[in-house]
Amino acid sequence: MLNPKSQIPNHKQIPMTKTKLFVIWCLVLGILPGCATIKEDTKKILGVSTKALEEGRKEAIKKQFNYDYNTCYNKVKAILKENGSYIYAQGIKKHMLAVYVSEQDTTPVGVFFKEIDAANTQIEVSSPSTYAKELISTKVFSELEKTLHPQQKEGQIDEKK
Repeated sequence: MLNPKSQIPNHKQIPMTKTKLFVIWCLVLGILPGCATIKEDTKKILGVSTKALEEGRKEAIKKQFNYDYNTCYNKVKAILKENGSYIYAQGIKKHMLAVYVSEQDTTPVGVFFKEIDAANTQIEVSSPSTYAKELISTKVFSELEKTLHPQQKEGQIDEKK
């Protein structure tokens, strides 16, 4: 059976309840705006953050190619895989691929795509490492150039009919 006195709040319990409620509201209001920060911090800890790559776009190596956006994106993705790079984040709608130089070398490199018009796409390669940025951009750009301008085999005649 309940004690009738226990149903009546003690004057000491009321401020404690308000204090708890205040603390809970402070936590909720403090955490909600920081959810994006928590998410990004988690990505950093896991080593899959793209924030540094996005911020490094100012110093990116850039080159424009005569490919539509989807073709360019798919060709670059294939080139990176063929060259042993490990793709850890991708998004055709985000206009980017984030890769590690290789499965052994986890230096992050970002490949960003900017659609210039229906037939032209600009590629931007960024990384905190100058070496990694130059390595990946050289591989990607040279392979894309080869497919744009296939070289003639020696002794082959270029005939126009």
